[in-house]
Amino acid sequence: MAHPIGAPLPGRLPVGLPAGADSAVGSGVRRFFATVHAPRLGGAPGARTTPDGSVVTPRVAGRRRILDSVPWTGRYSSLVTLLDAAAILVAATVAVRPWSGGDIAGRAVVAALVVVLWLGGLVVEKTRDRRIVGIGLEEYSRVWRASWHVVAAVGLAAFLVGAGVDRAVVVVLFVAGLPLVLLARFGARTYLKSLRDEGRALSRLIVTGSRTCVAELVADLNSNPRAGYLVVGACIPGGDPLAGEVIAGIPVLGDVADVPHQVRVVHAHAVAVVGADSLTAGVVRDLGYRLESTGTDLIVAPGLVDVAGPRVVLSPAEGLSLVHVDAPQFSGARYVAKSALDRGLALAALLVLALPMLVIAVCVRATSPGPVLYRQRRVGRDGRPFQMLKFRSMRVGADAELANLAAANEGAGPLFKMRDDPRVTRVGAILRRYSLDELPQLLNVLRGDMSLVGPRPPLPTEVAQYDGHAPRRMLVKPGLTGLWQVSGRSDLSWEEGLRKDLYYVENWSLVGDVLILARTFRAVLAHEGAY
Repeated sequence: MAHPIGAPLPGRLPVGLPAGADSAVGSGVRRFFATVHAPRLGGAPGARTTPDGSVVTPRVAGRRRILDSVPWTGRYSSLVTLLDAAAILVAATVAVRPWSGGDIAGRAVVAALVVVLWLGGLVVEKTRDRRIVGIGLEEYSRVWRASWHVVAAVGLAAFLVGAGVDRAVVVVLFVAGLPLVLLARFGARTYLKSLRDEGRALSRLIVTGSRTCVAELVADLNSNPRAGYLVVGACIPGGDPLAGEVIAGIPVLGDVADVPHQVRVVHAHAVAVVGADSLTAGVVRDLGYRLESTGTDLIVAPGLVDVAGPRVVLSPAEGLSLVHVDAPQFSGARYVAKSALDRGLALAALLVLALPMLVIAVCVRATSPGPVLYRQRRVGRDGRPFQMLKFRSMRVGADAELANLAAANEGAGPLFKMRDDPRVTRVGAILRRYSLDELPQLLNVLRGDMSLVGPRPPLPTEVAQYDGHAPRRMLVKPGLTGLWQVSGRSDLSWEEGLRKDLYYVENWSLVGDVLILARTFRAVLAHEGAY
């Protein structure tokens, strides 16, 4: 049976939105994907099975391998290509400026050349690689690299050959085109994530390793369908498929040696290797050789918890592949750039939002006696206290009533939260719902107490209860927003919120900050976890 990108993969029930629901991109895009089907393994006309269980199709006759294309990737790649081309063409139209005078034909030729080279650069940098689309920052990083490489190449080539290239066209095309391409990628990723939330557009995965490691990886992947994998089986040392053993709800398909055969049986697209004493370097190398004939990806999970790609460097040393983990960066040029970006954007935001903030201040003062701003002592970087500003959303004296509400606490860990807090004013409820009460914290950012993106600013009482690695949250400035805000905010457990804050502290980057800011707007509009 054929499976288009919009169809649920076998063995997984849709979650999130009901099957057939319109995605953010629209039913038209869904129909676009549904029109073309990728053939299932063994379903192609003329396919035959060899004695060892291999399936050979006519298009790969002479090469004993399974169909190596993942069903959803072809159509998704086509969609991204169309979006990239549309974004760059719009930018090219702006760059040529047909309404102005000058050599329009010459400008059009230059723009067309840059468009072709730009699209080619996106292909060379593998920006549509199915292993990176939809997750993480690598896709955006590759788009950026491809873009500036093309511009640099055009400028260098024009200089070497002495061509009179209109530099204004190239600059405007790049400045206008890059944001449009990134925006197009963001839209495509949003659509892909909606499909994965429904249990679609997933690559089938076999996990091999020790029982404990397999169970941990399966739990992580099942809790994060947006990673793009559907675990269909496990192969463990000494595993017996006839015993009916199940690990974390996943059937045991056999021993490690059975992986290549089981890949063909369950039509897996990838194999993930996790820790086990029996999985030596030689065993993994041999497994890679045997998987070459199946067109299956081999994934080695290094077990580096909460360490992101920018901190990981793979270097070959005398035939060995060594994984280097860089220490987190809390100072230097990057951190100076982050502080400058924070203050610049905070100042711009205050100028733009001055009138709305004045209206909010009038509403707060008119509907509830007391000051407009609420000042609260919070703990900042390196444990330094500061006065955090917010629009007052509760009645005066609300702090003194906290002890009487302790029994109704719905917060996690040392946090106090109530969905229907009786201390909140009518205007305050609206401000909290859309996080408008936090806008004065832009002044904290401007003063250097806070950052636009960072861990949640803790109370002194919370810090007093910190243990383990929790104090590492204070190695950077607290943020007006952060991973905690865009991942559920008050709906997160204390452990989940702490883990996200620590992940940010260990792996922050300027690109990551920009993406978190973009996700914040969606989280605010959806008022996720805000109460």
